[in-house]
Amino acid sequence: MSAHLSYGRVNLNILREAARKELREFLDKCGGSKAIVWDEYLTGPFGLIAQYSLLKEHEVEKMFTLKGGRLPAADVKNIIFFVRPRLELMDIIAENVISEDKMHSPRDFHILFVPRRSMLCEQRLKEQGVLGSFINIDEYILDLIPYDGDLLSMEDMHIDTTHIPECYLESDQTSLYHTAKGLMTLQALYGTIPQIFGKGECARHVANMMLRMKREFAGSQTQILPVFDSLLLLDRNVDLLTPLATQLTYEGLIDEVYGITNGYVKLPPEKFSAQKKQGEAGKDLPTEPKKMQLNSAEELYAEIRDKNFNGVGAALSKKAKIISAAFEERHSAKTVGEIKQFVSQLPHMQAARSSLANHTSIAELIKDITTSEAFFDNLTVEQEFMTGVDTDKVNTYIEDCIAQKDPLIKILRLVCMQSVCNNGLKQKLLDYYKREILQTYGYEHMLTLNNLEKTGLLKPQTSTRNNYPTIRKTLKLWMEDANEQNPNDISYVYSGYAPLSIRLTQVLARPGWRSIEEVLKMLPGPHFEERQQLPAGLHKKRQQGENRTTLVFFLGGVTYAEIAALRFLSQMEDGGTEYIIATTKLINGTSWIKSLMDRPEAQAS
Repeated sequence: MSAHLSYGRVNLNILREAARKELREFLDKCGGSKAIVWDEYLTGPFGLIAQYSLLKEHEVEKMFTLKGGRLPAADVKNIIFFVRPRLELMDIIAENVISEDKMHSPRDFHILFVPRRSMLCEQRLKEQGVLGSFINIDEYILDLIPYDGDLLSMEDMHIDTTHIPECYLESDQTSLYHTAKGLMTLQALYGTIPQIFGKGECARHVANMMLRMKREFAGSQTQILPVFDSLLLLDRNVDLLTPLATQLTYEGLIDEVYGITNGYVKLPPEKFSAQKKQGEAGKDLPTEPKKMQLNSAEELYAEIRDKNFNGVGAALSKKAKIISAAFEERHSAKTVGEIKQFVSQLPHMQAARSSLANHTSIAELIKDITTSEAFFDNLTVEQEFMTGVDTDKVNTYIEDCIAQKDPLIKILRLVCMQSVCNNGLKQKLLDYYKREILQTYGYEHMLTLNNLEKTGLLKPQTSTRNNYPTIRKTLKLWMEDANEQNPNDISYVYSGYAPLSIRLTQVLARPGWRSIEEVLKMLPGPHFEERQQLPAGLHKKRQQGENRTTLVFFLGGVTYAEIAALRFLSQMEDGGTEYIIATTKLINGTSWIKSLMDRPEAQAS
């Protein structure tokens, strides 16, 4: 299940194993048969750490979703609540426990807070009169979860999702503290990271906390040869533009259209149903969405995930030819040895054929969207903004979309993009857009617009100087004629636009940030470099031609297109650096804007 985590330059299975060990230890504290009551939000992230088989080995017999009223019947000795530290969940737990007590069931109750224990929650349980019913109250520190062989995410578990996740845009100290803690855990397993670079206010805070924690634990330093050469901390608000743009890689588009959650995507079932028998049409059409896991454990997906979508068709047809040629070989297998060899390869070939069928279906679903007029019109406007065309006047396409009452999130992404590319909008223009939006979609969105303004996504122009064109030219953020099929630059992930965040990463590796000092000053927040003292005798000697390994940590979220661009840089022959990616959350423009909306459910979908 987790072999793909150990294929890369850094074996991320070590991190997963450490998390599993801690989970096993907690389960063994509660002797006897067990039922786990899950906070639903946690089941996805936990699935990446431990399958049901591991829980079963430790006497977990039943699993339920946390909900009010009585617990379902289960003949077990222990009931364990796995929950985030949220007050409303404590009320549900109290209800469960009280109803069990009324039944006089002789059960032991335990609670495991993920990722942190909370005094406020314990106080709430006390007020409800049930705190004394718990034998074990513990915390399970799930910070960085391995999503793939080069990707870690915190999935914002330490943030109360009922509040706006502005922490990375407004330096909420608690969230930044958890990030620093996560990085300390990483260093305990993979050695001290000698160099820390950063850009942005939050990056500065996280680096300061890390250095302080390192001083506090000076005596207990791990004697491990460092795996990472450097760490780059990047604030999301250094580059607000990239997540707003439509991602054009295969994986990015799957996320834009269907949304990828904890490594899984849910797809419309019609495309994947087996051929119907005649006379049974409509009878057995599946109604449940098809749920598919997406990671590099699947050979074909690893090969096509980071390609620009325009290069996916050719890759799939090439794969189809290889597979059918492999199946044809059965005709030429004459001897017993040859037949035996063919049979031994059969399971792999059948898996490859099924994988090809699935991805061909997904590509067809996405192609229906990317070839539509609506998609093309939207992309044209995005690219005009990114190249600086008419960013300072009312955009007629946005006006038309509002008039047609298109989904509000689509409108907000475009208006925010225009604002970011113009370093804010003139007050008159900003007021016009706000008025149109509120009159069409309802005045309850006033708070949403305020949130977008607070985060700098939609703001009035305060100075007449727009730095974006200078930044774009200096960092070559727009590349005409980007090669989508055989890329030679990171701009292929957005068909012309090179993500600012990744350009900064690329320049840092070579020739270094000193060459772009002026541009760095135009971007928000400080930039800095820190060195961490390594324990004596642990200096890494690099072999000739050996690549450096850099951990890039995005504070406030990263998109799949940015991840694809970093993977592209890792594979460049003369790149000299391999990248491991970490983030507080995996995002796309829609989920990002949604998290900043005061009432996401009120948006027109």
